[in-house]
Amino acid sequence: MKLLRKKLLLLLVFSLSLASCGNGDNYEAYFGGEVSSPQCRYILFCRNNKVIDTLPLDEKNRFFVKFDSLTPGLYSFKNEPDFQYVYFDKNDSIMVNINARYFDESLVFSGRGNEKNNFMMELFLMNEKDRTKSAAIYDYNLKDFMRTIDSVNVKRTSYYIAEKQRIGWNDDFDFYAKSRVELNYYTKREYYPYIHKRHTGEDVRNHMPDDFYDFRKDVALDDPRLTNYSPFMRYVTAMINNIAQDKYQDTAKRDSLEINIIKLNVADSVFTNQSVKNQVLNTLAFNYLLEDQNMINNQAFLKRYDELCTDDSDSNEIMRIGKAVSNLKTGNKLPEITLVDSYDNHVDINNNIDKETVIFFWSSCSNNRTELVHNKVNALQLQHPNVNFIAVNIDEDAEWKKSIKEYDFKSTCQLRASDFRALKDKWVLTKINRTIILNPDGTIKNAFTNLMDSNFSQNLQ
Repeated sequence: MKLLRKKLLLLLVFSLSLASCGNGDNYEAYFGGEVSSPQCRYILFCRNNKVIDTLPLDEKNRFFVKFDSLTPGLYSFKNEPDFQYVYFDKNDSIMVNINARYFDESLVFSGRGNEKNNFMMELFLMNEKDRTKSAAIYDYNLKDFMRTIDSVNVKRTSYYIAEKQRIGWNDDFDFYAKSRVELNYYTKREYYPYIHKRHTGEDVRNHMPDDFYDFRKDVALDDPRLTNYSPFMRYVTAMINNIAQDKYQDTAKRDSLEINIIKLNVADSVFTNQSVKNQVLNTLAFNYLLEDQNMINNQAFLKRYDELCTDDSDSNEIMRIGKAVSNLKTGNKLPEITLVDSYDNHVDINNNIDKETVIFFWSSCSNNRTELVHNKVNALQLQHPNVNFIAVNIDEDAEWKKSIKEYDFKSTCQLRASDFRALKDKWVLTKINRTIILNPDGTIKNAFTNLMDSNFSQNLQ
Protein backbone atom coordinates (compact mmCIF):
# COMPACT_ATOMS: atom_id res chain seq x y z
CA MET A 1 0.00 0.00 0.00
CA LYS A 2 2.87 2.37 0.87
CA LEU A 3 4.48 1.61 -2.48
CA LEU A 4 1.21 2.41 -4.27
CA ARG A 5 0.91 5.73 -2.40
CA LYS A 6 4.49 6.60 -3.36
CA LYS A 7 3.78 5.88 -7.02
CA LEU A 8 0.60 7.96 -6.94
CA LEU A 9 2.45 10.82 -5.25
CA LEU A 10 5.21 10.73 -7.88
CA LEU A 11 2.59 10.70 -10.62
CA LEU A 12 0.83 13.70 -9.05
CA VAL A 13 4.08 15.65 -8.71
CA PHE A 14 4.98 14.88 -12.33
CA SER A 15 1.49 15.90 -13.52
CA LEU A 16 1.67 19.17 -11.60
CA SER A 17 5.11 19.92 -12.97
CA LEU A 18 3.87 19.36 -16.51
CA ALA A 19 0.86 21.56 -15.83
CA SER A 20 3.15 24.34 -14.63
CA CYS A 21 4.57 24.46 -18.14
CA GLY A 22 1.37 26.16 -19.18
CA ASN A 23 2.53 29.42 -17.60
CA GLY A 24 3.11 31.74 -20.52
CA ASP A 25 5.98 33.67 -18.95
CA ASN A 26 8.53 30.91 -18.36
CA TYR A 27 10.72 28.71 -20.52
CA GLU A 28 10.62 25.56 -18.45
CA ALA A 29 10.82 22.39 -20.47
CA TYR A 30 10.86 18.69 -19.68
CA PHE A 31 12.50 15.91 -21.61
CA GLY A 32 12.46 12.24 -20.72
CA GLY A 33 11.73 8.78 -21.94
CA GLU A 34 12.69 5.14 -22.05
CA VAL A 35 15.28 3.41 -24.24
CA SER A 36 15.01 -0.34 -24.79
CA SER A 37 18.25 -2.19 -25.63
CA PRO A 38 20.38 0.98 -25.21
CA GLN A 39 23.75 1.23 -26.92
CA CYS A 40 25.17 3.21 -24.01
CA ARG A 41 24.01 4.20 -20.53
CA TYR A 42 23.23 7.83 -21.28
CA ILE A 43 21.46 10.22 -23.62
CA LEU A 44 23.35 13.21 -24.99
CA PHE A 45 21.09 16.26 -25.34
CA CYS A 46 22.59 18.64 -27.90
CA ARG A 47 22.10 21.84 -29.82
CA ASN A 48 24.14 22.84 -32.85
CA ASN A 49 26.14 19.65 -32.40
CA LYS A 50 27.28 20.70 -28.91
CA VAL A 51 26.35 18.71 -25.82
CA ILE A 52 24.09 20.65 -23.46
CA ASP A 53 23.51 17.86 -20.97
CA THR A 54 24.36 14.20 -20.43
CA LEU A 55 21.31 12.32 -19.16
CA PRO A 56 22.06 8.97 -17.48
CA LEU A 57 19.69 6.04 -17.90
CA ASP A 58 18.44 4.53 -14.65
CA GLU A 59 18.16 0.82 -13.91
CA LYS A 60 14.94 0.71 -15.96
CA ASN A 61 16.59 2.49 -18.93
CA ARG A 62 14.66 5.68 -18.29
CA PHE A 63 15.80 9.28 -18.18
CA PHE A 64 14.19 12.56 -17.21
CA VAL A 65 15.34 16.17 -16.94
CA LYS A 66 13.77 19.54 -16.22
CA PHE A 67 15.24 22.60 -17.91
CA ASP A 68 14.48 25.82 -16.04
CA SER A 69 15.19 27.87 -19.14
CA LEU A 70 15.35 26.19 -22.54
CA THR A 71 15.49 28.40 -25.62
CA PRO A 72 12.87 27.27 -28.16
CA GLY A 73 14.38 25.65 -31.24
CA LEU A 74 15.76 22.50 -32.83
CA TYR A 75 17.76 20.11 -30.63
CA SER A 76 19.10 16.62 -31.06
CA PHE A 77 19.48 13.67 -28.71
CA LYS A 78 21.84 10.73 -29.04
CA ASN A 79 22.14 7.24 -27.70
CA GLU A 80 25.41 6.76 -29.52
CA PRO A 81 25.91 6.01 -32.31
CA ASP A 82 22.29 6.91 -33.23
CA PHE A 83 20.63 10.31 -33.00
CA GLN A 84 17.45 12.16 -33.91
CA TYR A 85 16.06 15.68 -33.76
CA VAL A 86 13.50 17.09 -31.33
CA TYR A 87 11.96 20.55 -31.56
CA PHE A 88 11.04 22.38 -28.37
CA ASP A 89 8.55 25.23 -28.32
CA LYS A 90 8.17 27.37 -25.25
CA ASN A 91 6.88 25.19 -22.36
CA ASP A 92 6.95 21.90 -24.29
CA SER A 93 7.19 18.70 -22.26
CA ILE A 94 8.29 15.84 -24.45
CA MET A 95 8.76 12.16 -23.75
CA VAL A 96 10.27 9.61 -26.13
CA ASN A 97 10.05 5.86 -26.36
CA ILE A 98 12.81 4.12 -28.33
CA ASN A 99 14.06 0.64 -29.05
CA ALA A 100 17.73 1.29 -29.83
CA ARG A 101 17.87 -1.84 -32.03
CA TYR A 102 15.52 -0.03 -34.44
CA PHE A 103 16.17 3.52 -33.34
CA ASP A 104 14.44 5.54 -36.05
CA GLU A 105 11.61 3.12 -36.81
CA SER A 106 10.63 2.72 -33.16
CA LEU A 107 10.89 6.34 -32.02
CA VAL A 108 7.60 7.82 -30.77
CA PHE A 109 7.10 11.22 -29.12
CA SER A 110 4.44 11.92 -26.49
CA GLY A 111 3.52 14.85 -24.25
CA ARG A 112 3.09 18.53 -25.03
CA GLY A 113 4.77 19.22 -28.37
CA ASN A 114 4.59 15.63 -29.60
CA GLU A 115 2.51 16.15 -32.75
CA LYS A 116 4.97 18.31 -34.67
CA ASN A 117 7.86 16.03 -33.69
CA ASN A 118 6.00 12.89 -34.75
CA PHE A 119 5.21 14.62 -38.06
CA MET A 120 8.90 15.38 -38.59
CA MET A 121 9.79 11.79 -37.74
CA GLU A 122 7.25 10.48 -40.25
CA LEU A 123 8.70 12.79 -42.87
CA PHE A 124 12.18 11.50 -42.09
CA LEU A 125 11.08 7.87 -42.50
CA MET A 126 9.38 8.65 -45.80
CA ASN A 127 12.57 10.20 -47.13
CA GLU A 128 14.68 7.31 -45.85
CA LYS A 129 12.40 4.89 -47.65
CA ASP A 130 12.90 6.95 -50.82
CA ARG A 131 16.66 6.61 -50.53
CA THR A 132 16.66 2.87 -49.94
CA LYS A 133 13.88 1.83 -52.32
CA SER A 134 14.24 4.14 -55.32
CA ALA A 135 17.82 3.70 -56.57
CA ALA A 136 16.48 2.53 -59.95
CA ILE A 137 14.96 5.94 -60.76
CA TYR A 138 18.44 7.30 -61.55
CA ASP A 139 18.59 4.89 -64.49
CA TYR A 140 15.54 6.56 -66.07
CA ASN A 141 15.80 9.06 -68.88
CA LEU A 142 15.46 12.66 -67.72
CA LYS A 143 11.78 12.98 -68.60
CA ASP A 144 10.75 9.83 -66.70
CA PHE A 145 13.02 10.70 -63.79
CA MET A 146 11.47 14.16 -63.38
CA ARG A 147 7.93 12.80 -63.72
CA THR A 148 8.64 10.25 -60.95
CA ILE A 149 10.24 12.59 -58.43
CA ASP A 150 7.75 15.39 -59.16
CA SER A 151 4.89 13.01 -58.35
CA VAL A 152 6.47 12.04 -55.03
CA ASN A 153 7.21 15.68 -54.21
CA VAL A 154 3.60 16.74 -54.84
CA LYS A 155 2.35 14.09 -52.39
CA ARG A 156 5.01 14.96 -49.81
CA THR A 157 4.24 18.69 -50.07
CA SER A 158 0.49 18.05 -49.73
CA TYR A 159 1.13 16.02 -46.60
CA TYR A 160 3.29 18.82 -45.17
CA ILE A 161 0.64 21.49 -45.90
CA ALA A 162 -2.19 19.40 -44.40
CA GLU A 163 -0.24 18.70 -41.19
CA LYS A 164 0.82 22.33 -40.90
CA GLN A 165 -2.83 23.39 -41.00
CA ARG A 166 -3.91 20.68 -38.58
CA ILE A 167 -1.16 21.11 -35.98
CA GLY A 168 -0.50 24.83 -36.34
CA TRP A 169 3.24 25.07 -35.60
CA ASN A 170 5.31 28.25 -35.44
CA ASP A 171 7.40 29.85 -38.20
CA ASP A 172 10.73 28.59 -36.88
CA PHE A 173 9.61 24.96 -36.84
CA ASP A 174 8.09 25.49 -40.29
CA PHE A 175 11.53 26.55 -41.55
CA TYR A 176 12.91 23.10 -40.71
CA ALA A 177 9.82 21.16 -41.82
CA LYS A 178 9.63 22.92 -45.19
CA SER A 179 13.39 22.59 -45.66
CA ARG A 180 13.21 18.83 -45.11
CA VAL A 181 10.56 18.48 -47.83
CA GLU A 182 12.31 20.72 -50.34
CA LEU A 183 15.87 19.57 -49.75
CA ASN A 184 14.91 15.93 -50.21
CA TYR A 185 13.54 16.83 -53.66
CA TYR A 186 16.49 19.03 -54.59
CA THR A 187 19.01 16.40 -53.50
CA LYS A 188 17.54 13.89 -55.96
CA ARG A 189 17.98 16.41 -58.76
CA GLU A 190 21.60 17.00 -57.79
CA TYR A 191 22.24 13.25 -57.68
CA TYR A 192 20.74 12.52 -61.09
CA PRO A 193 23.51 13.45 -63.57
CA TYR A 194 26.40 11.62 -61.95
CA ILE A 195 24.46 8.62 -60.62
CA HIS A 196 22.80 8.20 -64.03
CA LYS A 197 26.22 8.18 -65.67
CA ARG A 198 27.61 5.72 -63.10
CA HIS A 199 24.68 3.34 -63.60
CA THR A 200 24.16 3.60 -67.35
CA GLY A 201 27.37 5.08 -68.78
CA GLU A 202 25.32 7.86 -70.39
CA ASP A 203 26.44 11.45 -69.73
CA VAL A 204 23.27 13.58 -69.78
CA ARG A 205 24.84 16.88 -68.74
CA ASN A 206 24.88 18.37 -72.21
CA HIS A 207 21.23 17.43 -72.78
CA MET A 208 19.77 18.98 -69.64
CA PRO A 209 17.62 22.13 -69.92
CA ASP A 210 19.27 25.42 -69.02
CA ASP A 211 16.89 25.95 -66.08
CA PHE A 212 17.45 22.51 -64.52
CA TYR A 213 19.38 23.95 -61.56
CA ASP A 214 17.29 27.08 -61.05
CA PHE A 215 16.08 25.63 -57.75
CA ARG A 216 19.52 26.34 -56.28
CA LYS A 217 18.47 29.99 -55.94
CA ASP A 218 15.78 28.89 -53.46
CA VAL A 219 18.17 27.15 -51.04
CA ALA A 220 19.21 29.20 -48.01
CA LEU A 221 22.86 28.22 -48.37
CA ASP A 222 24.17 30.79 -45.90
CA ASP A 223 21.54 30.38 -43.19
CA PRO A 224 23.40 29.20 -40.05
CA ARG A 225 20.26 27.47 -38.74
CA LEU A 226 20.85 24.74 -41.31
CA THR A 227 24.51 23.97 -40.73
CA ASN A 228 23.84 21.14 -38.27
CA TYR A 229 20.71 19.89 -40.01
CA SER A 230 21.35 16.61 -41.82
CA PRO A 231 18.94 17.19 -44.79
CA PHE A 232 20.88 20.38 -45.56
CA MET A 233 24.30 18.76 -45.29
CA ARG A 234 23.15 15.87 -47.48
CA TYR A 235 21.93 18.33 -50.10
CA VAL A 236 25.08 20.46 -49.93
CA THR A 237 27.30 17.38 -50.28
CA ALA A 238 25.33 16.31 -53.38
CA MET A 239 25.43 19.80 -54.88
CA ILE A 240 29.18 20.23 -54.34
CA ASN A 241 29.88 16.77 -55.71
CA ASN A 242 27.80 17.60 -58.78
CA ILE A 243 29.60 20.89 -59.44
CA ALA A 244 32.98 19.26 -58.78
CA GLN A 245 32.21 16.48 -61.27
CA ASP A 246 31.70 19.14 -63.95
CA LYS A 247 35.05 20.74 -63.15
CA TYR A 248 36.72 17.34 -62.79
CA GLN A 249 35.95 16.53 -66.42
CA ASP A 250 38.30 19.32 -67.42
CA THR A 251 41.24 18.17 -65.27
CA ALA A 252 44.03 16.02 -66.63
CA LYS A 253 44.78 14.34 -63.33
CA ARG A 254 42.17 11.85 -62.20
CA ASP A 255 42.42 10.81 -58.56
CA SER A 256 40.65 11.07 -55.24
CA LEU A 257 42.91 13.84 -53.94
CA GLU A 258 42.35 16.03 -56.98
CA ILE A 259 38.55 15.89 -56.97
CA ASN A 260 38.32 16.34 -53.20
CA ILE A 261 40.46 19.47 -53.33
CA ILE A 262 38.14 20.67 -56.10
CA LYS A 263 35.23 20.12 -53.68
CA LEU A 264 36.94 22.29 -51.06
CA ASN A 265 37.40 25.03 -53.66
CA VAL A 266 33.77 24.76 -54.74
CA ALA A 267 32.62 25.17 -51.14
CA ASP A 268 34.87 28.21 -50.79
CA SER A 269 33.26 29.83 -53.85
CA VAL A 270 29.63 28.94 -53.04
CA PHE A 271 29.32 29.99 -49.39
CA THR A 272 29.79 33.53 -48.08
CA ASN A 273 28.87 32.98 -44.43
CA GLN A 274 32.16 31.82 -42.92
CA SER A 275 30.62 29.76 -40.10
CA VAL A 276 28.47 27.86 -42.62
CA LYS A 277 31.47 27.48 -44.92
CA ASN A 278 33.54 26.07 -42.06
CA GLN A 279 30.88 23.48 -41.29
CA VAL A 280 30.64 22.42 -44.93
CA LEU A 281 34.43 22.20 -45.20
CA ASN A 282 34.44 20.05 -42.07
CA THR A 283 31.88 17.67 -43.59
CA LEU A 284 33.85 17.36 -46.83
CA ALA A 285 37.09 16.79 -44.93
CA PHE A 286 35.50 14.20 -42.65
CA ASN A 287 34.20 12.22 -45.62
CA TYR A 288 37.54 12.40 -47.43
CA LEU A 289 39.70 11.37 -44.49
CA LEU A 290 37.63 8.22 -44.06
CA GLU A 291 37.88 7.16 -47.70
CA ASP A 292 41.54 7.92 -48.53
CA GLN A 293 44.19 6.75 -46.10
CA ASN A 294 47.15 7.81 -48.25
CA MET A 295 49.19 9.84 -45.77
CA ILE A 296 50.83 12.05 -48.44
CA ASN A 297 47.41 12.79 -49.92
CA ASN A 298 46.05 13.56 -46.46
CA GLN A 299 48.77 16.13 -45.85
CA ALA A 300 48.06 17.88 -49.16
CA PHE A 301 44.32 17.80 -48.54
CA LEU A 302 44.58 19.11 -44.97
CA LYS A 303 46.91 21.89 -46.15
CA ARG A 304 44.21 23.18 -48.53
CA TYR A 305 41.51 22.64 -45.89
CA ASP A 306 43.54 24.68 -43.39
CA GLU A 307 43.90 27.51 -45.92
CA LEU A 308 40.13 27.79 -46.36
CA CYS A 309 38.76 26.97 -42.91
CA THR A 310 38.96 29.61 -40.18
CA ASP A 311 38.06 27.20 -37.38
CA ASP A 312 41.43 27.04 -35.64
CA SER A 313 40.06 26.11 -32.22
CA ASP A 314 41.47 23.26 -30.16
CA SER A 315 38.15 21.47 -30.65
CA ASN A 316 38.50 21.31 -34.44
CA GLU A 317 37.47 17.71 -35.01
CA ILE A 318 38.93 17.47 -38.50
CA MET A 319 42.48 18.13 -37.33
CA ARG A 320 41.95 15.55 -34.57
CA ILE A 321 40.70 13.00 -37.10
CA GLY A 322 43.60 13.78 -39.41
CA LYS A 323 46.01 13.15 -36.55
CA ALA A 324 44.15 9.97 -35.54
CA VAL A 325 44.27 8.67 -39.12
CA SER A 326 48.01 9.36 -39.29
CA ASN A 327 48.45 7.38 -36.06
CA LEU A 328 46.90 4.40 -37.86
CA LYS A 329 49.35 4.34 -40.74
CA THR A 330 51.02 1.10 -41.82
CA GLY A 331 53.79 0.04 -39.44
CA ASN A 332 52.41 1.77 -36.34
CA LYS A 333 51.00 0.05 -33.28
CA LEU A 334 47.31 0.50 -32.57
CA PRO A 335 46.57 3.32 -30.10
CA GLU A 336 45.68 1.89 -26.70
CA ILE A 337 42.01 1.54 -25.80
CA THR A 338 40.27 -0.42 -23.05
CA LEU A 339 39.13 -3.86 -24.19
CA VAL A 340 37.71 -6.56 -21.90
CA ASP A 341 36.95 -10.24 -22.30
CA SER A 342 33.79 -12.00 -21.14
CA TYR A 343 35.31 -12.45 -17.66
CA ASP A 344 35.86 -8.68 -17.39
CA ASN A 345 39.63 -9.05 -17.69
CA HIS A 346 41.42 -6.17 -19.39
CA VAL A 347 43.15 -7.16 -22.62
CA ASP A 348 46.12 -5.24 -24.05
CA ILE A 349 45.76 -6.05 -27.72
CA ASN A 350 49.27 -4.83 -28.53
CA ASN A 351 50.83 -7.46 -26.27
CA ASN A 352 48.78 -10.41 -27.47
CA ILE A 353 49.57 -10.61 -31.19
CA ASP A 354 51.83 -13.39 -32.47
CA LYS A 355 50.50 -13.88 -36.00
CA GLU A 356 48.57 -11.97 -38.61
CA THR A 357 45.34 -10.74 -37.02
CA VAL A 358 42.03 -9.43 -38.30
CA ILE A 359 40.04 -7.14 -35.98
CA PHE A 360 36.39 -6.62 -36.87
CA PHE A 361 33.47 -4.93 -35.12
CA TRP A 362 29.87 -5.88 -34.46
CA SER A 363 26.76 -4.95 -32.50
CA SER A 364 23.74 -6.98 -31.46
CA CYS A 365 21.55 -4.18 -32.86
CA SER A 366 21.96 -5.74 -36.29
CA ASN A 367 21.20 -9.44 -35.95
CA ASN A 368 21.37 -10.14 -39.67
CA ARG A 369 24.76 -8.47 -40.01
CA THR A 370 26.05 -10.27 -36.89
CA GLU A 371 25.37 -13.65 -38.45
CA LEU A 372 26.73 -12.63 -41.85
CA VAL A 373 29.97 -11.28 -40.37
CA HIS A 374 30.65 -14.30 -38.20
CA ASN A 375 29.79 -16.68 -41.03
CA LYS A 376 32.28 -14.81 -43.21
CA VAL A 377 34.89 -15.13 -40.46
CA ASN A 378 34.26 -18.86 -40.13
CA ALA A 379 34.85 -19.26 -43.87
CA LEU A 380 38.02 -17.14 -43.74
CA GLN A 381 39.37 -19.20 -40.85
CA LEU A 382 39.17 -22.30 -43.02
CA GLN A 383 40.97 -20.53 -45.87
CA HIS A 384 43.57 -18.89 -43.59
CA PRO A 385 44.19 -21.14 -40.57
CA ASN A 386 47.28 -19.13 -39.58
CA VAL A 387 45.34 -15.89 -39.16
CA ASN A 388 43.81 -14.76 -35.85
CA PHE A 389 40.37 -13.18 -35.80
CA ILE A 390 39.31 -10.83 -32.98
CA ALA A 391 35.73 -9.60 -32.70
CA VAL A 392 35.24 -6.28 -30.89
CA ASN A 393 31.70 -5.57 -29.72
CA ILE A 394 30.46 -2.00 -29.15
CA ASP A 395 27.36 -2.79 -27.04
CA GLU A 396 26.83 -2.40 -23.33
CA ASP A 397 28.27 -5.20 -21.19
CA ALA A 398 25.00 -7.00 -20.37
CA GLU A 399 23.77 -6.88 -23.97
CA TRP A 400 27.11 -8.20 -25.25
CA LYS A 401 27.27 -11.12 -22.80
CA LYS A 402 23.70 -12.04 -23.63
CA SER A 403 24.55 -12.06 -27.36
CA ILE A 404 27.65 -14.23 -27.11
CA LYS A 405 25.59 -16.78 -25.20
CA GLU A 406 22.96 -16.80 -27.94
CA TYR A 407 25.44 -17.19 -30.79
CA ASP A 408 28.13 -19.81 -31.28
CA PHE A 409 31.22 -17.61 -31.36
CA LYS A 410 33.65 -20.07 -29.80
CA SER A 411 36.04 -20.08 -32.75
CA THR A 412 36.63 -16.31 -32.49
CA CYS A 413 38.22 -14.26 -29.73
CA GLN A 414 35.44 -12.05 -28.38
CA LEU A 415 36.25 -8.70 -26.76
CA ARG A 416 34.23 -5.60 -25.91
CA ALA A 417 35.20 -1.94 -26.09
CA SER A 418 34.26 -0.56 -22.68
CA ASP A 419 34.64 3.04 -23.85
CA PHE A 420 32.96 3.52 -27.23
CA ARG A 421 34.01 7.16 -27.48
CA ALA A 422 37.71 6.29 -27.06
CA LEU A 423 37.32 3.55 -29.68
CA LYS A 424 35.64 5.98 -32.08
CA ASP A 425 38.24 8.71 -31.55
CA LYS A 426 41.47 6.70 -31.40
CA TRP A 427 40.66 4.02 -33.96
CA VAL A 428 38.48 6.36 -36.07
CA LEU A 429 35.56 3.95 -35.95
CA THR A 430 32.72 5.65 -37.79
CA LYS A 431 31.28 2.63 -39.61
CA ILE A 432 30.57 -0.77 -38.12
CA ASN A 433 31.89 -2.58 -41.22
CA ARG A 434 35.39 -1.19 -40.66
CA THR A 435 38.13 -3.85 -40.32
CA ILE A 436 41.76 -3.65 -39.18
CA ILE A 437 44.55 -6.07 -40.16
CA LEU A 438 47.69 -6.41 -38.01
CA ASN A 439 51.04 -7.95 -38.93
CA PRO A 440 52.41 -10.84 -36.82
CA ASP A 441 54.53 -8.35 -34.83
CA GLY A 442 51.40 -6.39 -33.88
CA THR A 443 52.02 -3.46 -36.22
CA ILE A 444 49.31 -2.17 -38.53
CA LYS A 445 49.09 -3.76 -41.97
CA ASN A 446 45.85 -2.07 -43.06
CA ALA A 447 43.69 -0.06 -40.67
CA PHE A 448 40.98 0.81 -43.18
CA THR A 449 39.49 -2.19 -44.92
CA ASN A 450 36.17 -4.01 -44.93
CA LEU A 451 35.70 -7.64 -43.95
CA MET A 452 32.58 -7.92 -46.11
CA ASP A 453 34.30 -6.85 -49.33
CA SER A 454 34.26 -9.70 -51.84
CA ASN A 455 38.03 -9.42 -52.31
CA PHE A 456 38.91 -9.12 -48.63
CA SER A 457 40.76 -12.46 -48.59
CA GLN A 458 43.41 -10.95 -50.89
CA ASN A 459 44.56 -8.77 -47.97
CA LEU A 460 45.68 -11.84 -46.02
CA GLN A 461 48.85 -13.87 -46.41
